[in-house]
Amino acid sequence: MKLNCDLGESFGAWSMPVESAIMSVIDQANIACGYHAGDPLVMKQAIFLAKTHGVEIGAHPAYPDLQGFGRRSMAIAAD
Repeated sequence: MKLNCDLGESFGAWSMPVESAIMSVIDQANIACGYHAGDPLVMKQAIFLAKTHGVEIGAHPAYPDLQGFGRRSMAIAAD
């Protein structure tokens, strides 16, 4: 069994500083892709921490919905 965690969800002044504390106990990290949370700097830091701890990396995509944290269904064109 592998332990998986969604993370990299801080952005701008809004911070969720759990990444460094949890990386040592997880096997896989789904890193937010910037639509519902996360920003380029946070994504880069999360990837660095994951690599440092030997954690597998995956993407955590979502709708471009910061106010609803990516949980509201949205009609979006495929292109």
